[in-house]
Amino acid sequence: MNEQIINEKIAKLQRVKTEIAKIIVGQESIIDELLISILAGGHCLLEGVPGLAKTLLVSTLSDAMELDFHRVQFTPDLMPSDIIGTEILEEDHATGKRFFKFQKGPVFTNILLADEINRTPPKTQAALLEAMQEKKVSYAGESYTLAKPFFVLATQNPVEQSGTYPLPEAQLDRFLMFIRVDYPSADEEVEILKRTTGDASVQVEKVMNHADVIELQDLVRKVAISDPIIKYVSQIVRQTRTASSSIDLIKQYARWGAGPRAGQALVLCAKANALLEGRFAVTINDISKVAPAILRHRILLNFEAEANKVSIEQVIENLLDNVELPSSPLV
Repeated sequence: MNEQIINEKIAKLQRVKTEIAKIIVGQESIIDELLISILAGGHCLLEGVPGLAKTLLVSTLSDAMELDFHRVQFTPDLMPSDIIGTEILEEDHATGKRFFKFQKGPVFTNILLADEINRTPPKTQAALLEAMQEKKVSYAGESYTLAKPFFVLATQNPVEQSGTYPLPEAQLDRFLMFIRVDYPSADEEVEILKRTTGDASVQVEKVMNHADVIELQDLVRKVAISDPIIKYVSQIVRQTRTASSSIDLIKQYARWGAGPRAGQALVLCAKANALLEGRFAVTINDISKVAPAILRHRILLNFEAEANKVSIEQVIENLLDNVELPSSPLV
């Protein structure tokens, strides 16, 4: 792929952000993180109270990228077959013979919004997470490949805990990024009120397609990263583990640290962020930008942290401040 084509692809990414901004007010960092996840070929867990336009954001993203989009509201009675699909009995009108045909579920799409994933039982959660990991669905001895690209955005409400089934740590680790959505600023909220209560109609233009996204995902893997930065990433991950860490807050407040998948996620997401910013080489700033969303669900804090009101954000900030930077990161 020559330089001109690469620049055209990167320009399309910027146009996607422009199109999303027609509908979504603010949330620039959230949009960046969603795009980074898609480019890195991973999935996102999004946490935020109701009413912060999570569904609108994802549907607008799918419109701008011309990707198929399905939304599933997760409930306590949702079954795995409601996600992956089921067999139905059909009849051949010519011969009169009956046969089973697999009817694909909503997981057969490009972007799947799994709304309130912690409201459904573990069996259904596991069915979705298996599809996320394997990129295929097995049913009645047959294997069905999912669409490319395939991206799952799962949401959960941080406030309500009754009637929920929290995702185990092993399943949380399968999400590339854990993104937190906060309330808009005062100016953003005024702009939201203006846009959503008037009679103006905004049309989102389609600026990319399936092939563009797949090519960009391949391009992310080609973004350069130096050996010193690779070693820096390794040190960040290793310092999250209490047995080998020299970071005071980790030793005092962490119960469990991040595994090797966190390092893979840091490298891939840093590459995706560099590409999103129009660069073809990873810097330390790329690592710092993506680290919180990658580590916040992979470091498990203990009861002492909760008692002392120490947040995971404080622990990650302290971690990044204390891991030694490489002396020649661009070599």
